[in-house]
Amino acid sequence: MYSTAKELRFHTKELLESVSRGEEVIITFRGKPTAKLVPIKKTEKNLQETKELFGIWKDRTDLEDVSSYVRQIRKERFL
Repeated sequence: MYSTAKELRFHTKELLESVSRGEEVIITFRGKPTAKLVPIKKTEKNLQETKELFGIWKDRTDLEDVSSYVRQIRKERFL
């Protein structure tokens, strides 16, 4: 599906609904393709790859309860 930059400006919701249904929308500016709107496919693997600190505590054997450890560290800020 093709759409102009003007249509993108005034009909953003409709174009995003098209993308959410799985369609790709190519945006043209002055008659030339400039950008493409495509749906994002989220998977667990993608989340792990994009988050640099994902699983930072998983190999720590000296901490049984990470939440209480973090609370204790933050508690010092407010004393």
